[in-house]
Amino acid sequence: MRRFLVPATLLMMAILLAACAKSTASRLDERTFRIEGPEVPGGSDVPNRRLADQICPHGYRVLDSAQSKFDYQSPPSTTWTIRCL
Repeated sequence: MRRFLVPATLLMMAILLAACAKSTASRLDERTFRIEGPEVPGGSDVPNRRLADQICPHGYRVLDSAQSKFDYQSPPSTTWTIRCL
């Protein structure tokens, strides 16, 4: 039983750390922002949407969207350029 405890604990820690990943935003113009999302398996852009909703409470438009991978084994990260309405 103890031999399964360590791998299970490590797996839970990895899942919890992945859940804490957040997007970062930088201002390009008065109403234009660049949002760089974390590496998320499957290339989900949900962290970008959450941050965009916080930055632009009255709505936003995605001007540019790109996905990139740091190496062939890493999950993709998304980068958005948005403009607040």
